[in-house]
Amino acid sequence: MNRQSRSGLAKMLWIIPLIVVLAACGSGGGGSGASGGNSGGSPSAGSSSSGETGGSDSTGDSGGATADKPRVAFVYIGTPGDGGWTYEHDQGRKYMEEKHGIKATVVENVPESADAERIIEELAQNHDIIFTTSFGYMDQTLSVAQRYPDVKFHHASGYKTADNMTNYFGKNYEASYLAGIAAGKMTKTGIIGYVGAFPIPEIIYNVNAFKLGIESVNPDAVVHVVWSNTWYDPTVERQAAISLLDLGADVLLAYQDSPATLQAAAERGALAGGNDSDMTRFAPEAYLTNPTWNWGPYYAKVVQDHMDGTWTNEPYVGSMRDEMVGLAPLGPSIPDDVKALVESAKEQIVSGGFEVFKGPLVDQEGNVRVGEGQVLTHAEVLEMNWFLKGIEGKIPQ
Repeated sequence: MNRQSRSGLAKMLWIIPLIVVLAACGSGGGGSGASGGNSGGSPSAGSSSSGETGGSDSTGDSGGATADKPRVAFVYIGTPGDGGWTYEHDQGRKYMEEKHGIKATVVENVPESADAERIIEELAQNHDIIFTTSFGYMDQTLSVAQRYPDVKFHHASGYKTADNMTNYFGKNYEASYLAGIAAGKMTKTGIIGYVGAFPIPEIIYNVNAFKLGIESVNPDAVVHVVWSNTWYDPTVERQAAISLLDLGADVLLAYQDSPATLQAAAERGALAGGNDSDMTRFAPEAYLTNPTWNWGPYYAKVVQDHMDGTWTNEPYVGSMRDEMVGLAPLGPSIPDDVKALVESAKEQIVSGGFEVFKGPLVDQEGNVRVGEGQVLTHAEVLEMNWFLKGIEGKIPQ
């Protein structure tokens, strides 16, 4: 996200905590912690429901538990109405619910702060599986996991684990590379813009993958990056996009949860893509494409593993090959020959015959970061803190 989200550095200016009520499920919670039994559940950030967001569960059956099915909860950084990161996690939740016939508890609009730890702990008192879907929840999730050893915790996009905690994410940079091919073929000015959320590895490696895709078809094109320091603030993200359009960019990509960049581009006759979800509906004629997520099969598998007694804390890395990562359909104004080029590259990635981060790769200062023929491991990609040559924009230190 995870999104992702997802940075402990992020200060979510757009979040206004709301009062929520979580339905508790009698005595005997899913885990045992220092704070003791069932708190009754009353987190005071965001909104919660059992099943569909915005409702409430009056049955006392928290997380939709039955005799043989676990009680499941999700913690969201935003709301499904963002049309992006949280929307896709919520679609995944619905898939899991339908697959297993259960209803999950959802808490929305949870800031990446002490509030998150409090809410996660209250959920841990009466749930068996908890998904925390933002990078900035990592330390809070770990802290609660250490106090509730009987609860299984799954954290999106992070890297810390415990005996009862794992993490999950995917190689969305594969799809960013493909979006770059489309952008490189469609630009007329040779100036392409990227609105990044925060200067964290998740965005940095996606910018670099986007640039590599562009370079494969248009080596002279330059990518300009600006930071919005938001995950969801349409006003700020729109202004960031306009600043790139004013530089002469005629194709943009954005890594936030709103369609603001796409909408700003449409007003200027430019092309753009968003992130996380197919955003065609927001500006069809201006739509390029963008990476997408498909969380449902993973969520369903976690629940099944729990029921089968086969759950492990092995981190999960999805990809285009297993369809956790996807590419939204290219927009209606993208020519068929460009679509065919992107599809051909996608087939190479899915078959395992192509690696995005294969050397030689040279950074902005001219340093060789990856030698000829070498390939970065996924772990090395996750630590990326440098931009490729041909990218204009700085990474704040």
